[in-house]
Amino acid sequence: MTILECKALTKEYYSGENVIKAVDHADLSFEQGAFTAITGPSGSGKSTLLHVLSSLENPTSGEVIYNGESLKKYNDNQLSILRRRRFGFVFQAYNLVQELTGYENILLPVMLDHRKPDEAYLQKLTGVLGIEDRLSHLPSGMSGGQQQRIAIARALANKPAILFADEPTGNLDGKSGREVLALLKYVSAEFGVTLILVTHDLGVAEQADRILTLADGQIVRDTKGAAQ
Repeated sequence: MTILECKALTKEYYSGENVIKAVDHADLSFEQGAFTAITGPSGSGKSTLLHVLSSLENPTSGEVIYNGESLKKYNDNQLSILRRRRFGFVFQAYNLVQELTGYENILLPVMLDHRKPDEAYLQKLTGVLGIEDRLSHLPSGMSGGQQQRIAIARALANKPAILFADEPTGNLDGKSGREVLALLKYVSAEFGVTLILVTHDLGVAEQADRILTLADGQIVRDTKGAAQ
């Protein structure tokens, strides 16, 4: 079942008199529960594509369709609610609030949505991620890998349908990066979340079900990963 798609998706930027097409007429669809990696050289448009697919940025033209409904129909407030409730985000920088404990950081999206936390779900989530002993610590008392696990738990706290990850292993050493990637794959499968991940690391990309390769804003290859 298709959960997300885009049609003729284009994102342009202006540099002086020059027009840069960071995403150039992309036509894609993503299946529910699948793990897709987006890769390509620096400046190929990977992160821009992720940002436009997730409504963090508006396209110049074309459209994104979530669950059969075009995001063109959504106003800014509706898009904000959609991102908060149905989309999760993990970035290269962990973006944790330094003054809050690990558990308080995880709860942030739930509290912002004025919802009551599902304690049983969060307990299972933190157990799967192996961070039960870090929940009372501030980010300054955690390693990079531990902070990224907290960030993953925060992204999943509202039970999103899609998890968007932008270079989630980029700031980590090799061992921590492999652990975080394995956890992303596991929690995606465990909780039925569609995973769309940007990486410049082919070793990371090959772990996906599907690999999209970008060059100059265009999809130049769409292949199966090692997981298939």
